[in-house]
Amino acid sequence: MNTSSKIAVLGMVALSFAFSGKVTAQTMKEKTVMVGGAPMYPSKNIIENAVNSKDHKTLVAAVKAAGLVETLQGAGPFTVLAPTDAAFAKLPKGTVETLVKPENKEMLTKILTYHVLAGKYSTKDIWAAVKAGNGKSMMKTVQGEGLTFWAKGKDLYIQDAKGNSAKVTIADVNQSNGVIHVIDTVLMP
Repeated sequence: MNTSSKIAVLGMVALSFAFSGKVTAQTMKEKTVMVGGAPMYPSKNIIENAVNSKDHKTLVAAVKAAGLVETLQGAGPFTVLAPTDAAFAKLPKGTVETLVKPENKEMLTKILTYHVLAGKYSTKDIWAAVKAGNGKSMMKTVQGEGLTFWAKGKDLYIQDAKGNSAKVTIADVNQSNGVIHVIDTVLMP
């Protein structure tokens, strides 16, 4: 093999390594989901991601007021049903302001933990449970009471103890310590 051929082969090998390195870097990139105008990174925990969502400022403030930040930064895994600011705005006027007061911490904690399931449940898991339950599935929350999951068409809904329903609007937002499903209504125990 002459010198020109060796240089050509080496160049092709170098290009091959460069190309494969580029593909590897791209495939190692995290698959994010946009929530509230911010990417949610699977390598970050629930709190690290939630604080960046402009649609979850009320939820983050409530979690801080209830003293649940450390818990939701823990190992988990947790499934968080995360109401948006618009969901909190549906509550009667003054409800959020009243709940975040120190004297109402117990009630706030009860409401927030009613939005958390112990374990990581993707929508695929929940759909399977709904199907196995002939259209409904009851799941126990960290707070201790149950939520009923059901489907209508291609949409997944959650019914609380008061009979209110929330729709899952953004599903399967993976976190390092669980998963978040964004919902459009605050659930009440």
